[in-house]
Amino acid sequence: MGIELKNPIIVGACNLVENRDNLKRMEAAGAAAIVYKSLFEEQIQLESLQMADQMGEYSERNAEMRSLFPDVEHAGPEEYLMNLRMAINTVKIPVFGSLNCINHESWIEYAKRIEEIGAAGIEINLYHVPSDFEIVGNAIINEQLDIIEAIKKVVKIPIAVKLSPYYTNPLFVIKEMDKRGANAFVLFNRLFQPEIDIDKEEMRFPYNLSTSDDSRFPLRITGMLFGDLKAQICSSRGIYSGEDVISMILAGADAVQVVSTLYKNKIEQISAILTDIERWMDTKGYKNLNDFRGKMSMKNIDDPFAYKRAQYVDILMKAEEIFKKHPTI
Repeated sequence: MGIELKNPIIVGACNLVENRDNLKRMEAAGAAAIVYKSLFEEQIQLESLQMADQMGEYSERNAEMRSLFPDVEHAGPEEYLMNLRMAINTVKIPVFGSLNCINHESWIEYAKRIEEIGAAGIEINLYHVPSDFEIVGNAIINEQLDIIEAIKKVVKIPIAVKLSPYYTNPLFVIKEMDKRGANAFVLFNRLFQPEIDIDKEEMRFPYNLSTSDDSRFPLRITGMLFGDLKAQICSSRGIYSGEDVISMILAGADAVQVVSTLYKNKIEQISAILTDIERWMDTKGYKNLNDFRGKMSMKNIDDPFAYKRAQYVDILMKAEEIFKKHPTI
């Protein structure tokens, strides 16, 4: 996003950042920046409706009592902004706000409020869950492009766009968003997917952490984007170790976001990741990240098709060798 960081490790938006002690541990472990958990407009709307129901429960008890309680407006984003301000004041490293909105006006309003309290930047989460047979893909993309332009007009702090992987051509979409002024891209958001409990016959939404295998698609797109954007690339999903970070930087990432590894391996895993990166760089003789950033991107490797293969071409061509090694197949 144009902000100089001491290393490439950013703590992604999650519930861990709500705790002041956790924030201090993240900074002590070496995190370069923190994205505060997202402000969800849907949640604010739901809470507002719940409050309206509670406040109106005893209203109009008789003809002369129009309301038992005075009108009280829901706090809206105020609680989020208060907590975000707490995070900003707790650590010395950059803290970014994060937005998930529904209405065009809300994106603009909340972005301005986040800037006002001193956030270093804003991460906007753009995704679309298919629910309408009539909406065409171009309409969704154009709306998202308009959101980026609108936010850029009203705030001076940089914005990063966190995307879902579910685009027909993410390269085209990212390039168009780059033209609209996005300062960085976070690749990619991990969306909750429903499951069905067959015993209770009801829907459930389990909180599934990512695995290292989840990093493969972000790595592919990172490697294909390197050198073709004005904006910077922050790779996300499935980044657990120093090796995972090194792979992303070799592909062309400027930074990475970590979340799941902090839940599984504790916050101090950040320090272990940094140690692994430094050890590897010393072994290779690299002095800084730019010495190897993008070295294994599509632009810089000898095999022009390495990032474009989608089928198991090598396996099919070497089938005889595989059968020799695994005769029971």
